[in-house]
Amino acid sequence: MSDFRTEKDSLGEVKVPADALWGAQTQRAVENFPVSGQPMPAAFIAAVAQVKRAAAQANASLGLLDANLRDAIVEACEQLVQGEFADQFPVDRYQTGSGTSTNMNVNEVISGIAHQQGTEVHPNDHVNMSQSSNDVIPTAIHVSALLALRDKLLPALSHLRGVIYEREAELSGQVKTGRTHLMDAMPVTLGQELRTWREQIAAAEKRLEAAMAELAAVPQGGTAVGTGVNAASEFAGQFIKFLKANTGHPFRSLEHKFVGQSAVDAPVALSAQLRGVAIVLTKIANDLRWMNSGPIHGLSEISLPALQPGSSIMPGKVNPVIPESVAMVGAQVMGLDNAVAIAGQSGNFQLNVMLPLVGANVLDMITLLTGASVILADKALKGFTVNADNLNEGVGRNPVLVTALNPEIGYTLAADIAKEAYRTGRPVIDVAEERSGLSRKRLEELMNPLKLTRGGLT
Repeated sequence: MSDFRTEKDSLGEVKVPADALWGAQTQRAVENFPVSGQPMPAAFIAAVAQVKRAAAQANASLGLLDANLRDAIVEACEQLVQGEFADQFPVDRYQTGSGTSTNMNVNEVISGIAHQQGTEVHPNDHVNMSQSSNDVIPTAIHVSALLALRDKLLPALSHLRGVIYEREAELSGQVKTGRTHLMDAMPVTLGQELRTWREQIAAAEKRLEAAMAELAAVPQGGTAVGTGVNAASEFAGQFIKFLKANTGHPFRSLEHKFVGQSAVDAPVALSAQLRGVAIVLTKIANDLRWMNSGPIHGLSEISLPALQPGSSIMPGKVNPVIPESVAMVGAQVMGLDNAVAIAGQSGNFQLNVMLPLVGANVLDMITLLTGASVILADKALKGFTVNADNLNEGVGRNPVLVTALNPEIGYTLAADIAKEAYRTGRPVIDVAEERSGLSRKRLEELMNPLKLTRGGLT
């Protein structure tokens, strides 16, 4: 029993590990929720610490908290924001729906740190002053997600877009067979394909930025049910002032705080945009896998970097491992988004009761998409080589090029020429020369693959 100490809360005594900084309420949560072994993400704990730091500063500015208590709380919070004491947050993410267990875990650890440094800080009366779990946790969802977007995902997407732009310029003149329905279609350039990916990413970034603007409005100050009971009327404004200064982001106070506590509409909207990013990355990954397929009996348009042996039984086999990893990330993110959507329906009257799930899933999505974007850029797109001979041979013989003759000879004759070229395996231009009545020079002009990638009439 020397390895434990006795702590008390409103329900009675609890045995807590002697070296733990947490107290009775955290220990009860550890014992009550042995569900997944997955605690809340570190970024979420850091966001709760940001809330506690700004709240202490706000309370002190209003004359409600002594300066020495404020300083002890702020110092402890700064350590938590930096990732210290990470092992002191063991509460499972599948816990009470308000996140009260995580809120009290942070309150108790801050109190424990302050105690170690010589200041007696009460987890409820001081650290949780002017707050409730019901506004702290929703606010932490907003803060953690927004900062993760700003500092991780958006820079990763910008990097990915930049890598694509470099390859796009390099490959602007490389013609290839376009494909619709996975069947041969009119020619495009590799640069045009890559620009499509780049434009998709840029649009996804704009949608994320719009979601960030909505997340910037936080419900802190609503306390228990949104009314602000037990918090000074000036608290929310002061809190925002300090949160903005501490994080460097223009957060604002949600006017009707009920909205951010009884519902999680802004995080749900963000989740949908993260799903959109997953869809974009999956499209790119699947295109790369098809283009890389072969090398003998596939498209073999490009060769992705050979990163590791592809088979434990087939020597020499190399697989598109990076696009496969990215596609799995896409699938997981889409699943997490579905869970967030279901959680979003759990707003019962004045409180949503799946808050930890929403906070954890959104951060997991951001982390996964960040990593996938970086490896897709650095380990697939930067280094793939183009099998130009395969591309040039295929595009020149493609009977679909006869489409360019439609304005001069009509669809019906053009279709007959294409069918004969398919049936005989002859170059379509040879068949067209025999049957169209057009000169070889005119046919070469009309069916020039690179000109056809520019659109219009020839």
